[in-house]
Amino acid sequence: MPTGSAPQSSEPRTLVSHPELKSQQSVPIFKSLGEAKKGPLETLLSIFADVRAGEGLGVILLSVNIFLLLAGYSLLKPARDGLIITEGGANVKAYSSVAQAMLLLFVVPAYGWLATKMPRIRLILTTTGFVVINLVLFNLAGVSGMRIGIVFYIWIGLVNVFLISQFWQFANDLYTEGQGRRLFPLIGVGASLGAWMGAAAVPELIRRAGFSTYTLLIVGAVVFVLAVLLTVGANHLVTRESDPQAKKAETEPLGKQGGFQLVLQDRYLLWIAVLTVLLNVVNSTGGFLLDKLVEIDSITRFGTDPATEAIRKSANTVFYGSFNATVNLVGFLVQLFLTSRVMRYMGVRGALFILPVLALVNYSIIAVAPVLALVRIGKILENSTDYSIQNTIRPTLFLPTSREAKYKAKAAIDTFFTRLGDLFFGGLVYLGNAVGAALSAFAWLNVGFTVLWLFVAGQIAREHRKRTV
Repeated sequence: MPTGSAPQSSEPRTLVSHPELKSQQSVPIFKSLGEAKKGPLETLLSIFADVRAGEGLGVILLSVNIFLLLAGYSLLKPARDGLIITEGGANVKAYSSVAQAMLLLFVVPAYGWLATKMPRIRLILTTTGFVVINLVLFNLAGVSGMRIGIVFYIWIGLVNVFLISQFWQFANDLYTEGQGRRLFPLIGVGASLGAWMGAAAVPELIRRAGFSTYTLLIVGAVVFVLAVLLTVGANHLVTRESDPQAKKAETEPLGKQGGFQLVLQDRYLLWIAVLTVLLNVVNSTGGFLLDKLVEIDSITRFGTDPATEAIRKSANTVFYGSFNATVNLVGFLVQLFLTSRVMRYMGVRGALFILPVLALVNYSIIAVAPVLALVRIGKILENSTDYSIQNTIRPTLFLPTSREAKYKAKAAIDTFFTRLGDLFFGGLVYLGNAVGAALSAFAWLNVGFTVLWLFVAGQIAREHRKRTV
């Protein structure tokens, strides 16, 4: 829903749909016309973000919603990594990403077709229900003794990007551009907190509660069910206060233009897609460095005897649970105290450059000293920034786009182009192994990619300025 000047009407307007005057800069500081006094909830939330009267409860519901989605995924991620590292190793994990990219060539158009057939809430209920059923089936297969590591890794790689992307598509559709730029940093706090608490729960559930890797799949399924119930509640609450145009959009399926078509026809969307590819190549290469060092450390400590496989599997799952918990805790603190201020004072366009600059410094250091302790610290800093500031920028970039772009183009970018980065990464790993490249060589490659990333961020900033001025 585009922003603009205030309509000349004597009819009262609801608080949420008050038009917000268009800013001439990327800094999200807006003024509302006829704004009512904030209640206690909005006053409290205003400590962390610019929350206006009538917006507090909706923001809380959406924050808890994304909290549950990220908590569920963070429970499943260590299980995914522990299974594939134990059953296949770091190289197999890298190559499995290629299969994800190939499958998304079919999944993205199928999702776009589904979006043309049903309104947004039914679409979300359908896709989430499919995910929950599959988690139950994976649990049954794993408990029965089947080796599900590779298949589950490929599947969860498709699911996590779709579920998180779908949430932000939904949030983009609920709010105006001005509201989104003010409220997304606060909603993102729920994402950071959920990611941290979900990951932190894994070592405790395995060590103290006696959960197996496969039990985590059922816990994740339950969490996703709770999340989709909150989606329904948030949709009802926010649209109840919206204007007739927003209420009509809630029940309308999207147009027939496909996600790939939208991306290829719009320079702004295309640059976002290129950035997504580069970001994922850099992140996956850094993850590969960490995986190789974890694999070496695990074999050094426990050996390669099949009798120790279960011990190695649990040890690897605990390591990744602890690592992810630290990443997500730092990400949560950054999201809570820094992200809204970064967005306010640096703006959307300025914030685009934070992560690539950090990655450039990180991999320049790792290239010189590729050891587990150093790589772990570097990846904690990089991933926590990605999960906080960068994850707030991503959906914010789609605010000045059409509904079709927010759902279909965003789905294509968040899924296919993300996994296309994995495809390039898989090729790099194959070539690197073929020539016997040292781990430091992969770090130097990342240095080059981050320089290109900075250039692409500049192109996005230029196109974004054209749409928001």
